[in-house]
Amino acid sequence: MIAAQVFLPFLIAGFGTVGAGLVLDIVQHWPVYKEVTEVFILVPALLGLKGNLEMTLASRLSTAANVGNMDVKKEQWKMIEGNMALTQCQAIVVGFLASLAAVIFGWIPDGEFNIHHVLLLCASSLVTASLASGILGSIMVAVILFSKKCNINPDNVATPIAASLGDLITLALLSWISKLLFQAIGKDHWLAPSIIVLFLLLTPIWAYLSHHNKYTHDVLYSGWTPVITAMVISSVGGLVLDIAIRQYAGVAVFSPVINGVGGNLVAVQSSRLSTSLHKHLPMGSLPADRKGTCKNPFRVFFAKDQHSRSARVLFLMVIPGQMIFLYFISYVKAGHTSITLRVTAMYLIVAMLQVGFLLAIADWLVHLLWLRKKDPDNFSIPYLTAIGDLLGTSLLALGFYITWLLGDRDSDVGD
Repeated sequence: MIAAQVFLPFLIAGFGTVGAGLVLDIVQHWPVYKEVTEVFILVPALLGLKGNLEMTLASRLSTAANVGNMDVKKEQWKMIEGNMALTQCQAIVVGFLASLAAVIFGWIPDGEFNIHHVLLLCASSLVTASLASGILGSIMVAVILFSKKCNINPDNVATPIAASLGDLITLALLSWISKLLFQAIGKDHWLAPSIIVLFLLLTPIWAYLSHHNKYTHDVLYSGWTPVITAMVISSVGGLVLDIAIRQYAGVAVFSPVINGVGGNLVAVQSSRLSTSLHKHLPMGSLPADRKGTCKNPFRVFFAKDQHSRSARVLFLMVIPGQMIFLYFISYVKAGHTSITLRVTAMYLIVAMLQVGFLLAIADWLVHLLWLRKKDPDNFSIPYLTAIGDLLGTSLLALGFYITWLLGDRDSDVGD
């Protein structure tokens, strides 16, 4: 059942990340990306917002739908309104902090500070985070309501669909907005500062609405640690991406795909684990057959319970899914690296290592959060997708270096 419900959304999600990879492969040569290379540092942090916000929103609403909290129309819409306001508040704050992290990480190696570039990064990040969050949040609500109506488990479809559109929409918005603001440098000095002020003034309004909604009041105060920590981890991944693309331009087309697919699969597992705990146990208690939060990694995949079966199914989706995405990238002749047998083997090994680690970490993290009376729906996915971004980008950069050493040097070196 899980394979039937997950595989089609997984493929759709995968092609969304492939689209994001194709976009990044093109825009890496735009003047704004060449002159303001810190934009690369923003990419994983802003793409990670789908894990921080929209996939977390999907997980929260999926659990609410599964346990019956969305059966009453009035309460259903009150829950949706509060969550939409909350994600806007978090998106603006995290977008602002991500731009500061990009400025700092960009300044450290070069020691150069350009106020126009700082304003561009901040304004681009704020607009992208807010608009992407609004668009994706609305789609998530529609998907969950439709799934509920059709008796489909939203845990299996909502997070993959968030992943499918999240990367493409976010990267396209970031590239378009940063390009416009870059063209405005020296002409319309007021544009970037005005955008920054506008979005910062909107933040208290979204916070007020979240504060006065019973479904989001607690999350407004307790939900900052995971999203900010995840943003920092993703920003470190962005620094790795920035360095890697300078050395191997071929990384650009693959990075959103490998990170998007990994985050997508682990979000499904995390959401299913969280829903199961909500259904069967009081918060703070672990299942009777589980002695602690840390499970033998072998048992994560090969035990006889439903969660091990779903972990196996999700892990086994990596090879056929990634082969389809690789074939498509090769078919459209995208990227700067020929997809040879060696590159294909490297890419699949990296993808399997990333997803295997993430599924094992998810099993431990969700139960640890539950034992500490922290709702995994609010905390687990931001950490997992951020770790996935850092792990995927780092392994991919290492993989390209190894294949380069082994002789695949046709056109994979950055300009």
